Amino acid sequence: MGSFSIWHWLIVLVIVLLLFGRDRIPKLAGDLAKGIKEFKSGMKEEDSAKAKTVEEAPQTIEGSAASTEAETDKDKTVERA
Repeated sequence: MGSFSIWHWLIVLVIVLLLFGRDRIPKLAGDLAKGIKEFKSGMKEEDSAKAKTVEEAPQTIEGSAASTEAETDKDKTVERA
């Protein structure tokens, strides 16, 4: 009772064909394929945006480290005077 036989799947196929018709099923499949392609391209765009922020992050860290070193040098010169 837990698994479907070939006859079960054939009955389901006949019911789907009667409900939707032969013309509408390829259109539905095409729309589904378009949706999947758009989803994948959206995921790629998101990944590339994340990669750009990861590439930019070390530059900002290096810049803040350089400014911290400059402030430390400034403090040392003030102490010497």
